[in-house]
Amino acid sequence: MRAYERFLEYVKIYTTSDPESTSHPTTARQFDLAHLLVKQLKEMGVQDAHVDEKCYVYATLPATPGYEEKTAIGFVSHMDSAPAAPGENVKPQVFPNYDGGDVLLAGSGEYMTVARFPELAKWKGQTLITTDGTTLLGADDKAGIAEIMTLVEELQKGEIAHGKVCIAFTPDEEVGQGADFFDVAHFGAEFAYTVDGGDVGELEYQNFNAADAKVTIHGFSVHPGSAKNLMKNAQTIAMEFASKLPAQEVPEHTEGFEGFFHLDSMQGDVTTAKLHYIIRDHDGEKFAARKALMESIANELNAAHGEGTVELELKDNYYNMEEKVKPHFHLVENAKKAIEQAGIQPHIVPIRGGTDGARLSFMGLPCPNLGTGGYNFHGPCEYITAEKMDKSVEIILNIVKIYAQ
Repeated sequence: MRAYERFLEYVKIYTTSDPESTSHPTTARQFDLAHLLVKQLKEMGVQDAHVDEKCYVYATLPATPGYEEKTAIGFVSHMDSAPAAPGENVKPQVFPNYDGGDVLLAGSGEYMTVARFPELAKWKGQTLITTDGTTLLGADDKAGIAEIMTLVEELQKGEIAHGKVCIAFTPDEEVGQGADFFDVAHFGAEFAYTVDGGDVGELEYQNFNAADAKVTIHGFSVHPGSAKNLMKNAQTIAMEFASKLPAQEVPEHTEGFEGFFHLDSMQGDVTTAKLHYIIRDHDGEKFAARKALMESIANELNAAHGEGTVELELKDNYYNMEEKVKPHFHLVENAKKAIEQAGIQPHIVPIRGGTDGARLSFMGLPCPNLGTGGYNFHGPCEYITAEKMDKSVEIILNIVKIYAQ
């Protein structure tokens, strides 16, 4: 079975995670896909396939006899889809021999145009898979799951000698909790790759250092007709806080290795105002400087408006995995070789975000990220092609072969 055929089955399973939930997993519906994957793995002969109480799927393909001393390699993808767009009742559209033109998203009546997404034209002649315009597609990361499952099927034929191969599918990656209960020792790999990136051929081992900043402004309300020297408007102080951050260092004006402050949400009235920021930077020193700037602004406003006016809560989320991958750079070199063997030029890019692999790397499992072939994740213009998924399978199969040499 080709990877895209599995993918079309998986995307129809509703697995959206919930950032407001305090349960683990954040949504019980993620078990629906987990149980299906375990069933399919067992049908392929993977005897130890199982899902634990936190919705982590683990499976092991033992080494081919005589290859037990080879490096144990793992592959990881996540089962949840992003809450940024609807993920229920996904109705994928399939266009065999795509003509390279604009694509009608039949559910919404909108068009995904080549003028807006010029890379579409490159996939003329391939089998294009899109949404119907009413939901996301779920290629992030059900494409990675389908590709890993296809790898398992290929290895289970017994025609390719390999070392120990470890498989894991995680919940809740999209809400930053994918590695919370990951059991590295139980997983059993020395090194791993997440299959959770964009275009095939992309290889990522650098990601943002990430933090959350919650700013709470405490004001004082009186009647505006008698407010002089009495009122303290939390909303205007919140705007003052925002104005002291660099105006150009925001997501919409940055790229590559450039960091940013992102105002993710704001709410308030005269009495109380709240700002939620995410802070991102690849460079550790610049990351620390960004957090220090926020602290200095809070101190400055407290000096101007009274102690306790501004409360700042900073929390680190994850760190740049480059620090943990570089001592094991064979992971990058072997992935580059595997991509080249598939006839593709490797494209090493920094992740402007994070993956399970970032946190897993700091948990003792160095874990770069590989592309799945998907585009425009988290929205109604998400798409992938069957041929790109085939290439992703070829690349991860090449990695297994390289580590068996």
